[in-house]
Amino acid sequence: MVSWGMRAIWSGEITFGLVNVPVKLYGATRSHDLSFHQVHDEDHGRIRYQRTCEVCGREIDYEHIDKAYDDGDKTVVLTDEELDELPAEDNDEIDVVQFVPDEQVDPILLGTSYFLEPVGRSSKAYVLLRRTLEDTERTAVVTFTLRTKTRLGVLRVHEDLLALQTLRWPSDLKEVDFGPKSTRVSAKERSMSAALVDQFSGDFDPEQFTDEYQAQLRQLVEAKLEEGDAVDTDATFGRDDSTEDEGDGKVISLMDALERSVQKRRDAASSSGGRNGPTASSTTGRATATKTTKKSKTAKNSKKSKTTKSSKTSAAEEKKSAAGDKKGSARTKKASAKGKTSSSRPSSSSRTSKKSA
Repeated sequence: MVSWGMRAIWSGEITFGLVNVPVKLYGATRSHDLSFHQVHDEDHGRIRYQRTCEVCGREIDYEHIDKAYDDGDKTVVLTDEELDELPAEDNDEIDVVQFVPDEQVDPILLGTSYFLEPVGRSSKAYVLLRRTLEDTERTAVVTFTLRTKTRLGVLRVHEDLLALQTLRWPSDLKEVDFGPKSTRVSAKERSMSAALVDQFSGDFDPEQFTDEYQAQLRQLVEAKLEEGDAVDTDATFGRDDSTEDEGDGKVISLMDALERSVQKRRDAASSSGGRNGPTASSTTGRATATKTTKKSKTAKNSKKSKTTKSSKTSAAEEKKSAAGDKKGSARTKKASAKGKTSSSRPSSSSRTSKKSA
């Protein structure tokens, strides 16, 4: 079944006359090329592309991006709302407008290919249309809408399925002003050329052809993996929060620079022991407020220290004063005691008077 492991990108009906054929649309091709990423040649980090505004320098989300047409001097901006109001048909029908001989469709007009899967209980209408195209050797020219665009296409037979191929509009082909000059070709040359064509004639089998470049490229990648000549995939993404612009690197926007500065401060706080906790990742204004708070606390502590010192000094002076008062009091008592002693003893003149008497 076509839908096995595949995802339908559209569903609708093929309509011709009064006949409707319900179908689902699937992409018919895929790329076999190896998918590459771009990395920095020095540290193997992934290269990222960002949608930046050339006016404000900021990275822009898809929801804020409009379409614009530049005619040289002026630019016309078209919003999503204006585009949605356009009267283009947005239906679920593949409308058959004409059946033409297969050889009349120029392959240069062919574009993207899709497979059509029959939908519903009965696929009789689907099989009938396919066999009709085979029997009449005709190609159905159709119009349909896919991803809001009106498209031109053809219905062809591919094995047991119907295939839809987009057609380029005639105006999409370029006009050229060059070509071969008029040259005379002899009958003998034409005969020899025909004989050479016969030697290389055969039935077309695409399986006999291989992409040698991709095969050799895969061998190179597998050999480097076996030799260990590779880097860890997670390491190529690096750490967005610790990336710094060095050398010739350029800061894309102011927001980018601010975010990196804040993260750098957060990392510095974490490496010092994480004492500041979550506040280490605050903005510059909060950091300033924190510094101011610390200064005020320091000033308060200083005032408290000075007050404590002054109170201690006053207490010491009071003790010293009290000690001085005690000493003075002791001296006064001692002096009064001496005075009493001297008054109780008779003087030498009184002693001499008593002896004379």
